[in-house]
Amino acid sequence: MRNLDEIIEDIKTVLEEKVEPNVAAHNGSIGFINFAMDTGVATLKLSGACSGCAMSKLTLHQGVERILKHYVPEVNSIVGEDDEKAAEQGYKPYVPRNELNEESNIS
Repeated sequence: MRNLDEIIEDIKTVLEEKVEPNVAAHNGSIGFINFAMDTGVATLKLSGACSGCAMSKLTLHQGVERILKHYVPEVNSIVGEDDEKAAEQGYKPYVPRNELNEESNIS
């Protein structure tokens, strides 16, 4: 059985080599925050254009999660957390249609 440090190193390597080049092409970044050995959940940070992006959830679960599970079998699932500083960097979080104010709705 592998130890936590080995698993974290593998997660970071996969993110750097397999994931980062693709999301960087869209001005985004996905980085490592934490891995819970007991549950197999990897927590990742969504930065840049990925932070708050409507497509980030799809990208995470259909792309990044699949890749991580393939290369790091200890990963059971992933959770994404938006970078709280994305707005300061000029990225505006996606607002779901049902959260828009009435003035913005198109009839």
